[in-house]
Amino acid sequence: MNNELPPGFRFHPTDEELIVFYLRSQAMAQPCPVPIIPEVNIYKFDPWDLPGKSVLREGEWYFFTLRDRKYPNGARPNRATTSGYWKATGTDKAIYSNNQYIGLKKALVFYKGRPPKGFKTDWIMHEYRLNRGTHIHLRANKSMKVSGKLVSSILLP
Repeated sequence: MNNELPPGFRFHPTDEELIVFYLRSQAMAQPCPVPIIPEVNIYKFDPWDLPGKSVLREGEWYFFTLRDRKYPNGARPNRATTSGYWKATGTDKAIYSNNQYIGLKKALVFYKGRPPKGFKTDWIMHEYRLNRGTHIHLRANKSMKVSGKLVSSILLP
């Protein structure tokens, strides 16, 4: 991946654009329009280690990651990292394109420590997932998610 972006380049996609042009392409193993979102297992890193893994340096970082499961046959996601965990907060937001439901946006907050005694930090992540009813063949039968807009004081299912 080229770490040199042209002068003036800004990456500020809408929720719809993230799902339609980036996440869907990645899930179908097609090249993205601009290869600037790396595939990183974000749960192997603490949030403060992730900005260095991104091409973007604008205070928002985007990653494709496989959706990890807490239990092999279960549906619960595993969002634990080395020193803490990501906890869902607020209500999920449905994303639409041309009045068609295409995906979901979930907000997560990073807690340092282990549940239930972890303490809340200023790190926030927005996880985007494709609509489960999307009729595409996901690569290797695994679904993808894009985890982006990872912000501090500054998401395959």
